Amino acid sequence: MAKDRLAQAAESLIQRIKHDRGYHLDPDLGGAALIGIIWRRGMALLRGVAWSWRLGACRLPFFVGRRVQIRHARQLRVGRGVTLDDDVIIDALSRRGVTLGDNVTIARGTVIQATGVMTRLGVGLEMGANANLGHYSFVGAAGGVRIGANVLIGQRVSFHSENHIFERTDVPIKAQGVTRGGIVIEEDCWLGAGTIFLDGVTVARGSVIAAGSVVTKDVAPYSVMGGVPARLIRNRLTEGKEGDAGQDEG
Repeated sequence: MAKDRLAQAAESLIQRIKHDRGYHLDPDLGGAALIGIIWRRGMALLRGVAWSWRLGACRLPFFVGRRVQIRHARQLRVGRGVTLDDDVIIDALSRRGVTLGDNVTIARGTVIQATGVMTRLGVGLEMGANANLGHYSFVGAAGGVRIGANVLIGQRVSFHSENHIFERTDVPIKAQGVTRGGIVIEEDCWLGAGTIFLDGVTVARGSVIAAGSVVTKDVAPYSVMGGVPARLIRNRLTEGKEGDAGQDEG
């Protein structure tokens, strides 16, 4: 009975934070495991409160894991219920900063770098509500990265919103400057583990990118893409499915 009351209280609290009355804990979740989760989340909440006054904007609750590094914190804005897991690094220095919408989760070991070089400030990152970045991902947001709401992103996914110019052979590549087109991931997409997104691409809403793909060009709405470089497997809105990306890890 005590476990049931604890589970109900935890479930009710999570529902309020997420504004999702459909959220339910697994009934097989053990009491000891639940207590451990509550303890870790409580400690993360205390760290979030300690960080909150240093940020550009923060709506509590804000959960911060262990060994998190936030550089140029005044340029980071977080919505309600945001979680930064252990060992996350966010360097928000950029023209637009870094904005994380409500209930965004940044998983363990992820690096967000909004500026690559001090000679030219980057654009920054914006993530919509309920989006997530999987473990050990990398976001290079110098050219601007925008991720829509409800986007699922697997482990070790990387975004590179800047390209080096290399046309001349009489000048070192690092001295030739860069181009920036930016990367846009629209809402309700699933980006499989290990995918790489190069500068200038837009992935339209409802699309699925297979694990390990390299996306080098725009993706049409509700496409299922895979490969190196990524090619169309099928469209989710059409009949006669010729492939299935359902085994991709996310």
